[in-house]
Amino acid sequence: MQFTQEDIQNNKVMAVLSYFGILALIPFLAAKESPYAQFHAKQGLTLFIVEIVYSVLSVILAFIPVIGLIVSGVLGLCVFVLAIIGIVNAVQGQAKELPIIGMIKIFK
Repeated sequence: MQFTQEDIQNNKVMAVLSYFGILALIPFLAAKESPYAQFHAKQGLTLFIVEIVYSVLSVILAFIPVIGLIVSGVLGLCVFVLAIIGIVNAVQGQAKELPIIGMIKIFK
């Protein structure tokens, strides 16, 4: 995807905000004129949905003594790493899809 340098510079904060859970709604709704902010907002909202699924799965896994704790911890770390990758991409002015979940297109 091609984005103008002006769009990237003016909307980096909105793009970074996209990777902080429900706060992804702010750039999604407030920066509709920015393709760069919208790209990251959509990635962030997809990540937020993954976080919700992870939370539900963690509650279910809590009933499995040791294995549940390990799996839940690994999944939580993966979600955290995806958020960090998204933030780094946004700060660097890049519009790269997140690994694994980037191919999921929930929002058009």
